[in-house]
Amino acid sequence: MEKIVFTEEFCQPHNLFPFTLTRQIHDIRVGILTIREKWEQYLGLPSFDKQEGDYKDLDRAIVIDQNIDDDIIYLIHGNALPTVRIAQKVKKLKPGEFLSLPEKENFAYCISKKQVLSEHQIKMEKAVELDEELHEIVFPWDICKQNFWAIKEDFSWLKKGKGAKLSSTNGVINPENVFVEKGAQLEYCFLNASDGPIYIGKNVVVMEGSMLRGPLAICEGAVVKMGAKIYGGTTIGPNCVVGGEIKNSVFFSNSNKAHDGYVGDSVIGEWCNMGAGTSNSNLKNNASSVFVYTPDGPVNVGIKCGVFMGDYSRTAINTTINTGTVIGVSCNVFGNGLTPKYIPSFSWGSDGVDRYKFDKALTDIENWKNLKQLSITDSERFILRHIFDHY
Repeated sequence: MEKIVFTEEFCQPHNLFPFTLTRQIHDIRVGILTIREKWEQYLGLPSFDKQEGDYKDLDRAIVIDQNIDDDIIYLIHGNALPTVRIAQKVKKLKPGEFLSLPEKENFAYCISKKQVLSEHQIKMEKAVELDEELHEIVFPWDICKQNFWAIKEDFSWLKKGKGAKLSSTNGVINPENVFVEKGAQLEYCFLNASDGPIYIGKNVVVMEGSMLRGPLAICEGAVVKMGAKIYGGTTIGPNCVVGGEIKNSVFFSNSNKAHDGYVGDSVIGEWCNMGAGTSNSNLKNNASSVFVYTPDGPVNVGIKCGVFMGDYSRTAINTTINTGTVIGVSCNVFGNGLTPKYIPSFSWGSDGVDRYKFDKALTDIENWKNLKQLSITDSERFILRHIFDHY
């Protein structure tokens, strides 16, 4: 049997804080699909996670030396974004071969039982040089920066067969660059695919008056409220509800920004809710460099940067989010004036002084999940308990 096994061993997952507190790197959404989904679809194989002692290694984790037998495993770094061509090169690797990048860490290996010396030691024999650029995510802002390219790449793969026909009530520029899955509903909207493709997933509802500009992905089950303005480089993940103005941002899944307000150059995790009027700054008033919190210290990310909001966090109405802000997991953000640049996980209020009571946090998460007919899982409870106790 052939399978994909993702490893974070060389990817420094803490750099992608706060999103890797609650997921593996390869479960981050960039473009239309998550990194895991891209590799699974391009290679046509199931995927697993290499067990590396991480508290998130639960359902899909395997120990390679105990699970290989007659298998062929493609061991892939979780932060590497594939193209169809790169995936084809990976599939052609023979056991003992790996893809090599000049002056960079190798990222894809083909192994059989012969190459596995122990759980943490693999003997490789031959490098195969990759003759094209490899796109990777290293920091949260890379998700935004890569999203423009990633939507185009995913679109070329997903645009198969014949999509649903757009209603004549819609105004469309470059209709050949628009793909609508069956079950999507759009009436009296404006779609401009001049700068990049527009992908509308299954059962999406785009309400009247919405203005959409590519490259843009609105994933399965999402809702775009009336009169929304969504600019290029944006992904609205599955079952999200969005409105107002959004630019060059990624919403993972099941999150809401249902009202007016601006979100730009930002990444919003799962199960987040942004109260009416919430807006973020993505450019300082003096147009100087933005420094963003990381666990290893602040990093200069250039002059454009919005907010990075961890899973299960929420903002009160009219919250004003500072340039380059990082919000942890399960925060209830409220208070006067601009938010601080860093709000730790389980904060109650934006000043980071008071903490959410853990049981109340779980109750509130359960209430939000119930709104979408879902419930909190045992795995989520375990991960959230670990974050509460250690971060």
